[in-house]
Amino acid sequence: MRIDVLTLFPGAFKPVLGESILKRAQAAKKVRIEVHNIRDAATDRHKSCDDRPFGGGPGMVMKPEPIDRTARKLLGSKKSSKARFILLTPSGKKFTQKDAERLSKERRLVLLSGRYEGIDERIRELWVDEEISIGDYVLSGGEIPAMVVIDAVVRLLPGVLGNAESKNFESFTENLLEYPHYTRPEVFRGLAVPPVLLSGNHKAIEDWRLQQSREKTLKRRPDLIKTTAL
Repeated sequence: MRIDVLTLFPGAFKPVLGESILKRAQAAKKVRIEVHNIRDAATDRHKSCDDRPFGGGPGMVMKPEPIDRTARKLLGSKKSSKARFILLTPSGKKFTQKDAERLSKERRLVLLSGRYEGIDERIRELWVDEEISIGDYVLSGGEIPAMVVIDAVVRLLPGVLGNAESKNFESFTENLLEYPHYTRPEVFRGLAVPPVLLSGNHKAIEDWRLQQSREKTLKRRPDLIKTTAL
């Protein structure tokens, strides 16, 4: 997979892309991630990428020309491109694990990080395939949401996780929260590991974990129950 990020703040991505699973995935050539500075495509001497909105109002709007030039340099044209072009914006569809699974099957993603009051609407019309939000709140820009999408998607690519089965037992798989985990020591500050986990009975352990996931989901995220067959 290849992921291109369009942003006004490319430096924000270096710490995240250079650590842990994302770093290893790139080193193993499971994914290629390129971060592009939209400001490089601005043509005036101030490298302006925003301007006042037509019709008045507060704030600034990201200009269409630098974004369009950056996109055309990467993709040629929208018609000839096979990339999935995604805008990170508070007005987008809320990102879920199922979205991460769906996007992990794409060959190429382009993530546009919005800023200020948003982007010129014509960029949406010309380039954007879908809009994604990571929650019902407003951030300073789309950089952090882009990092969230990258992390959620890349870890699902074949060969990225050390244990290929681990992703099948995580929260939101089948819309259930993940069961509790324990490791050594068996007793910590008077709290013991549940005996079933020490029994060696794999069927009993599996049943216990499923029941724990159901109870945890019912207690903490009852909204997920609507789409889960318990």
